[in-house]
Amino acid sequence: MNETPAAGLGRIGAAVVAIAAMLPYLTLKILWLTGNSLGVTDPEFMEGSVMYGMNAMTFGMEAVALVLALGFTMRWGMRLPAWLVLLPLWVGTGLLGVIVLVTPLGLLIEGPSVFEAAGPIEPWVYVVVYGGFVGQGAGLMTAFALYARDRWPGVLTTAVGLPYPSATRPFQRVVAWGSALMAAGIAAVRLFWAFGGGGGLPPQVADTMTPAGALQQGVKGVLAVAAGAALVVLVRARGRGPFWRPLAVAWLGSGSLFAWGLYAMIVKVTAAPLGAGSTALPGLLELGGLLAGMAMGMAGAFLLAERSGVRDVQPAQQPLEAEDGDGDRQAAYQGHD
Repeated sequence: MNETPAAGLGRIGAAVVAIAAMLPYLTLKILWLTGNSLGVTDPEFMEGSVMYGMNAMTFGMEAVALVLALGFTMRWGMRLPAWLVLLPLWVGTGLLGVIVLVTPLGLLIEGPSVFEAAGPIEPWVYVVVYGGFVGQGAGLMTAFALYARDRWPGVLTTAVGLPYPSATRPFQRVVAWGSALMAAGIAAVRLFWAFGGGGGLPPQVADTMTPAGALQQGVKGVLAVAAGAALVVLVRARGRGPFWRPLAVAWLGSGSLFAWGLYAMIVKVTAAPLGAGSTALPGLLELGGLLAGMAMGMAGAFLLAERSGVRDVQPAQQPLEAEDGDGDRQAAYQGHD
């Protein structure tokens, strides 16, 4: 039985960057949850049960990310159940991926004013939080990519057109095409807003749309349509290109649709102070993104589970849901009866 290999320097370094970037955010959340109003101009803003719940939820999300980042550096991380790694990372990279793309570009376009926002939160808090998110997102996504390469090399290094038996391919095709059409509609609306259109937006939002805000709408729109197209490519299973390329696009785009849609629905349902007045269209758009992202994630989960069962393609091929911990690092059987 082969011993689970230790993490390389690249994976450890990326995970350390992610963990270091999480610490300021976790510190702020602990202070706010314990009654300290550091960085808040109106202490009453943090006293309501809704904001306490939101702070507790986001603290919990960050704590899960911290544990996973640690797992990427340890041997026990290679033995975690696949779903326990993939589900939170899918949601987390969906949220952080948009921030990693938008924040540096927004800073380049608007300068430091991109962090100035009306409200009870001081501007320096946005600098600390979003700067940390960028470092955390870059480090966590890099560490995860290296972790996935080491744990499931065969799944990621084979070609898109690799033949494999699939009992759910008809279902995957229906879901992929349906969610791709829905994502295209969402993308069209977001790109309309990104290029200056105000239809469907609350008047106060349309009148105060900044270049960074338009950029965020554009990035979300591009990710949505790219995710739909990439999932169709994966499900059709044609071509000689590496499987990981459309997988990365579908992963990030579908995660963005689901995670930001879920966050918006939580803010809407709880009537959190973070949610400004809204018209019907933005809410419907976020709900559509939530449902489309969920459908894409479900189809992708079936696809990965079935594809990972192919044992005679790569010497290092492993199933995503292995029964044994160290044992599932063994080379796959290459012979035929």
